[in-house]
Amino acid sequence: MIPAAPIRPHPAAASPDWRRAWREAVRDPRELLAMLGLESLAGRIAPEAASAFPLRVPRGFVARMRHGDPGDPLLRQVLPLDDEDRIVPGFSADAVGDEAARRGGGLIHKYRGRALLVATGSCAVHCRYCFRRHYPYAEDTAAAAGWREAVAAIAADHTIEEVILSGGDPLSLADHKLTELTDALCGIPHVRRLRIHTRLPIVLPERVNGGFLAWLRSLPWPVVVVVHANHANEFDANVDAAMAALRDAGATLLNQSVLLRGVNDSVEALANLCERGFAAGVLPYYLHQLDRVAGAAHFEVGDAEALALHAALAARVPGYLLPRLVREIAGDPGKRALAPAWTPPPPSCN
Repeated sequence: MIPAAPIRPHPAAASPDWRRAWREAVRDPRELLAMLGLESLAGRIAPEAASAFPLRVPRGFVARMRHGDPGDPLLRQVLPLDDEDRIVPGFSADAVGDEAARRGGGLIHKYRGRALLVATGSCAVHCRYCFRRHYPYAEDTAAAAGWREAVAAIAADHTIEEVILSGGDPLSLADHKLTELTDALCGIPHVRRLRIHTRLPIVLPERVNGGFLAWLRSLPWPVVVVVHANHANEFDANVDAAMAALRDAGATLLNQSVLLRGVNDSVEALANLCERGFAAGVLPYYLHQLDRVAGAAHFEVGDAEALALHAALAARVPGYLLPRLVREIAGDPGKRALAPAWTPPPPSCN
């Protein structure tokens, strides 16, 4: 076992209480619209969708939305509209084949060399395009039984070198719960990397506090934190500070986004996202085509349009700021690339 690094204090220890910000999140769609001066949109709220997959959005994220703008790209990601009531062929509850890949105890094993833990069903924000909005969290989360079943399965499979924490959002868990998991994983010699998929540092940057950073610094493996932002406006000074603290704790930061109709379906929006994220110290990783989950069809951008946008983006940003355009297809051995790796055009003969 690799010895853990010593824990050092960090100035973020004095950050606001993330649990209070969590509790105070907006949960009523009409309250959200009133905060933004958009009461006229109340007739478009989908009661059934809002009941089955309730609104939840931190007030700090609401503060980044444009007042009076019904097309605000951040609002569009969280507001349950009547578009969700449409039944569209090809859109299903299990869009990416999670059900077939479940191994019990919150473990999902799709790809060789890495396994994903559905750590919890909780999240600080409910994104309307979430591919796990129908996932049976009540019966299958890794933390529910003290991680034992998932850790035993990982220990028994020597091909697993990387553990991915997902959810829900794994940062929804208290630091002591995360410590329980990593203490157990430390006894598995073939685990060499830890990856954390999280939206909290974007929507609830208060979560990146002293206790969490101390846990992060104590880990014996290289750690990759994959955050999730879809629009440049999701970044502000608080998010920048959270990203800086994560980097200072030794994490490699990547961003994965989803191509969403009405949110980032323009070259300008995508370029701004890549550049703004990089300014905060985050490299673009994936640009996902929408997972075809029931209730999210109104966000879909067709493949031909997506490829055209990606090609235009490749001509605008340097290669290191170009995310891979991918789709997740059930049964594939990895994410399927929709566009080839970018190469510069040949020199002009003129």
